[in-house]
Amino acid sequence: MPKVQIVAEPNSGRGHRGRRVATSLAEINVVPLVDVMLVLLIIFMVTAPLIQRGVDVNLPVTTRSSQIVGTRVFVTVPSTYRQSRTVFLDDDQIRVDALQERVRQKMETLADKEVFLRGDGSVQYQDLMEVFDRLKSAGVEKVGLVTKLPGER
Repeated sequence: MPKVQIVAEPNSGRGHRGRRVATSLAEINVVPLVDVMLVLLIIFMVTAPLIQRGVDVNLPVTTRSSQIVGTRVFVTVPSTYRQSRTVFLDDDQIRVDALQERVRQKMETLADKEVFLRGDGSVQYQDLMEVFDRLKSAGVEKVGLVTKLPGER
């Protein structure tokens, strides 16, 4: 809606005022905003795959492994297990002493009491069995050992 301004006209005398209609520019230029948003979208699209990085584990190789389907809970035993006594429950690094309780809490909401155990190729068999025993005592019904195919990365 145009804004009405009362302005004194120079030739109209001292007490007479005229009316003049003045329009104001009330539009916001959204082109720079759209440009900035598109640049941010591209930055996030490029950096998102770089952020999603898991735990590096050198899995043992077998010729008869199969794909895992459904909801999965992974426990990963890294090569530094003997020194640090820590494992990864999905992506969370926890001490092996707290593993039983954390797995028990995670299993409460799941119908299938399955856990997939990934162990680095350099982990000793005794250490893997220690984690296996802790999982069984936490109420896990099935423990699967994860391996990879010979050509798989």
